[in-house]
Amino acid sequence: MSTKYQKVNNLKVSESLLSFVNNELLKGTMISPEKFWSGFDKAVHDLSPKNKELIEIRENLQKKIDKWHIDNKGKDNNIEKYKKFLKEIGYLKDEGPDFKIETNNVDEEISQIAGPQLVVPIMNARYTLNAANARWVSLYDSLYGTDIIESEEGGSERYDPNRGQEVIKYVREFFDKFIPIDGTSWKNITNLKVVNKELLISKGDYEYKLKDRDKFIGHRGDTNDPTAIIIKNNNLHFEIIINPKAFSAAHDIAGISDVISESAISTICDNEDSVAAVDAEDKTICYRNWLGLMKGDLKIQFEKNGKNLERKLNPDRSYISKDGKGLKLHGRSLLLIRNVGHLMTNSSIILKDGSEVPEGIMDAFITTAAALHDLKKKNNSRKGSIYIVKPKMHGPEETAFTDLIFSKVEELLELEKYTCKIGIMDEERRTSANLKECIRSLKNRVFFINTGFLDRTGDEMHTSMEAGPMIKKGDMKSSKWILAYENNNVDIGLRCGFSGKAQIGKGMWAMPDKMKEMMSEKINHLKAGANCAWVPSPTAASLHALHYHQIDIFNEQKMLKKREQAKIDDLLTIPIADRPNWSVDEINKEISNSAQTLLGYVVRWIDQGVGCSKVPDINNIGLMEDRATLRISSQHITNWIYHGITTKIQVKEIMKEMAKVVDKQNENDKKYIKMSDNYEKSVAFNTACDLIFKGKEQPSGYTEPLLHLNRIKKKSIQN
Repeated sequence: MSTKYQKVNNLKVSESLLSFVNNELLKGTMISPEKFWSGFDKAVHDLSPKNKELIEIRENLQKKIDKWHIDNKGKDNNIEKYKKFLKEIGYLKDEGPDFKIETNNVDEEISQIAGPQLVVPIMNARYTLNAANARWVSLYDSLYGTDIIESEEGGSERYDPNRGQEVIKYVREFFDKFIPIDGTSWKNITNLKVVNKELLISKGDYEYKLKDRDKFIGHRGDTNDPTAIIIKNNNLHFEIIINPKAFSAAHDIAGISDVISESAISTICDNEDSVAAVDAEDKTICYRNWLGLMKGDLKIQFEKNGKNLERKLNPDRSYISKDGKGLKLHGRSLLLIRNVGHLMTNSSIILKDGSEVPEGIMDAFITTAAALHDLKKKNNSRKGSIYIVKPKMHGPEETAFTDLIFSKVEELLELEKYTCKIGIMDEERRTSANLKECIRSLKNRVFFINTGFLDRTGDEMHTSMEAGPMIKKGDMKSSKWILAYENNNVDIGLRCGFSGKAQIGKGMWAMPDKMKEMMSEKINHLKAGANCAWVPSPTAASLHALHYHQIDIFNEQKMLKKREQAKIDDLLTIPIADRPNWSVDEINKEISNSAQTLLGYVVRWIDQGVGCSKVPDINNIGLMEDRATLRISSQHITNWIYHGITTKIQVKEIMKEMAKVVDKQNENDKKYIKMSDNYEKSVAFNTACDLIFKGKEQPSGYTEPLLHLNRIKKKSIQN
């Protein structure tokens, strides 16, 4: 299906995108279509040459690094010699004096409330609405439906009263630890009421109060017979729902039917790694959903279990304060929008020289224009800010370019300077090594820094491809460079004044079915200094939120400020395997593992346009996968072929075997197209192979160029 274009000034704009911008996006704003397209035309033609130049700098630096490793192979290469070389070529910058970020008008969800952060593909309206509404999630349902509670009925659809009792016990024990009653246990209470601005908790004829009375902030319903009690701890809320007639309160002497947990404090609505948006049709779907969120009118009708349902954005949650005032709690997650990085171009708009528009520049103007609607209503940001997460930037020149892009966006859309706030994804090696200077270039905009283990490892392997064979993927997490990387992100953020002003984030928990393990492991993100961390679902958000009740993260950050700072020498230590003596079985097992997840992800991306999904691994454990997962797997196998750990022939055979495994795992999916029926004709199978066999030539080891190319090819076949 060929795209139809209309000429607008010096641009050719696809008809579907043009119609959306003129008739939907700008309607109700002070910006006319003529003003928008005239300003965009000028800005994009000013910015595009700089964008192109920055990508060329990446390529030139990579060539110089490759040559250095080739020239120095077998020599005594100490870290000082390596650093000196990186400085000479402009890869490593001199660090300037200390400074503090100056970002203003930041919402409390960013500055004051520490908690879980969801990432959701903006292309899927239903998932997006679920995520936006995941600010408030039933803790009872989340516990009952996961492996945290162990019982025989774990996988059954039939209600198990014993399991229900275990849920109640879990929550009561949690409250006893973190919201204790002075003189008794939550397990023993029979009644809750509000008297003289205080919460009175009954146990038979006796009455008690909370140890910390300030944790009670309000209620709903009558003071003597409330329908809900509102508790606040570490800036997070619980709603204790009281409804003795409810099925879930049948075995509860206090009549508590549920506990609603404040869960996903913020959500990244993603235009990047979790979507498969390759053309104007796809991009318009993404933009339209984001516009619906910003206008507050996004809705979706769907069928579930034979019922027709509608999903829309939840309202704010009203309650009565202990002073008797009517107050509200924000009903939705604070919504951030992730644009794409500087690399990719898109056929939605053609520039005057016939080239495609840099996709990140198009995203900047259109996603910000959508947020004009929220600036009027302030349903999302009450502070009047727009939050853009910007991924895959390499070093301070590229972060400074992002600042320039958004200065031009603000100028065109008549916004106050620095209305657009920027989140820096610290997921490329050149950004990690120069993080302080990257932040400095955005010191008036930055609201967030975040580590991303998978992308960062992919870039680590690609940058140092010529240095030698990489250690196994599983060993990366304990390697010297990654420990320095995770600590450096927090150290620099704290030194630059992020605590109490901006988010320091940690990456995704990738196993949505392994919640018991998450509750054991993910608290370490808080101990490491993160005041937000990524989760894969609303359920995971409600459970991970419990960690933020256990630890006062801002106190934790004060303690971490005193530790010795991570060392750049450790950060630049290349994770190569020193004379590996792996057996053939070990090597094949490692490759099979990577090949299987790679194929499982690519086949859905290419054939169905699914950019993020739960992909069963080789042991049938569901993992949330996006392009970052793909980057690390493909680059790792590429590296091992290049250094003779395995061969292209061997990998091709493993790919064919794993394609059969993936086909089997997807046999119940009616839309699924088998790869093993005809390997040569399967676009998905050949794309997966190209990601490996052409991996060394891919810019920074990114998977987008090949994925986009082949998804477009597949769409043309399907149409």
